[in-house]
Amino acid sequence: MMQAGLDTYNRTFVYRISAVAAISGFLFGFDTAVINGALPFLRQEFFLTDTQVEVVAGALLLGAVLGALISGWVSDRMGRRRALILCAIGFAIASICSAIPHILAELEVARLAAGIAIGMASSLTPVYIAEISPPSIRGRAVSLNQLAIVLGILAAYFGSWQLARFGPGSWRWMFAAAAIPSLCYWLGLIGIPESPRWMIAKGNEEGALRILARISSQNAYQEFHEIRRSLVEESGVSLSQLFTTSLRRPMWFAITLAVLCQVTGVNTIVYYGSLLLQEHAGRSTSSALGANVMVGVVNLAGTLLSMSIIDRVGRRMLLLVGSGGTGIALLILGFAFSQQQQEYSVIVACILAYVFFFALSFATCIWVYTSELFPNAVRARAASISITVVWIFCLLVTLSFLSLVHAVGVASTYWIYTAMCAVSFVFVLFLPETKGKTLEEIQNWWHPQE
Repeated sequence: MMQAGLDTYNRTFVYRISAVAAISGFLFGFDTAVINGALPFLRQEFFLTDTQVEVVAGALLLGAVLGALISGWVSDRMGRRRALILCAIGFAIASICSAIPHILAELEVARLAAGIAIGMASSLTPVYIAEISPPSIRGRAVSLNQLAIVLGILAAYFGSWQLARFGPGSWRWMFAAAAIPSLCYWLGLIGIPESPRWMIAKGNEEGALRILARISSQNAYQEFHEIRRSLVEESGVSLSQLFTTSLRRPMWFAITLAVLCQVTGVNTIVYYGSLLLQEHAGRSTSSALGANVMVGVVNLAGTLLSMSIIDRVGRRMLLLVGSGGTGIALLILGFAFSQQQQEYSVIVACILAYVFFFALSFATCIWVYTSELFPNAVRARAASISITVVWIFCLLVTLSFLSLVHAVGVASTYWIYTAMCAVSFVFVLFLPETKGKTLEEIQNWWHPQE
């Protein structure tokens, strides 16, 4: 099996095209987090009930479910690059349409459209980066997507905080701002190559070999033959067989991890952080949006640390540390909310600790694992299933959070998420470690013998 040293690869080329592809992550992060800053103004302008708030926040997530579901089918036919260009166009149109509604239904439709672009990009970008990256830096390269997501979230928080000064209509500028990076993303995609693995699968072997030679001139022919051999071996594997052959193991690993990364409650902070601090910690809108910026900075710090060590300590160790850290932070957060005299500093500290440990582990590793576990022939479609599950449970948590808080209280809600962190810790003990393995070597772990 190919185990070439890092110095045989054109790292600059790999990181450059990975960074361009990862701009979709910035748009993903911005569009998902901007609702946090917009909700207080939307609630005031449209007189939203709790149920309507959940629907507005959930519209984007429903779109993301649909986008992730079709992403594998679209990219297998159009190619990874052209499918990402389609996402860039969708981001731009949806950003403008989200800024102009005068009735709630128009906003919900625009956010649904933005969600479709997000869902497709969230599934395709890690797959594309994994397919053009050498094994020794694949974890870090795929993590560029998560770094971009975090930067997008931070930009949304900071931008919302600054734009809030324009008054009740400032939410329109918050949504419209995403059109600028969407255009930059489209322009950047014009200059990146197609995935060589997709090209080989479609019979364009000469073009694939040229791209592989740019990635590593010394190992291009060897990698080319390994990819072609793996595609021949897996050519008879249909998507349905992912649940009935030995390939069901990576499928269920990915799906379970997708569920657990959401039911630990991260999006209650991302989407409802400002409302949480306003309505349950007695803070003003400006103060709550300022705290969101702190959340974004800590999120960035955890992501940078994760990127720097993921290819050394491995994916599983990060997930174990993250599961434990998030569980402890949520446990204390629940106690902080349960007190009659709430300590605002303790609440914020627990939220920041939770976000740091989540960024260190789940936030990065879900994309890396999803892009690594599956065979070449079905990678995009299998990844779309697991990312669809991510968005389904993100939607369920988002739609249920405020109702759960009303039913059992803030403290008990976060204790429920604490229990999910404990379940996650146990599950991670059974995950395989993929660091340093080529995609073809990982594929050999699951190769069906029946």
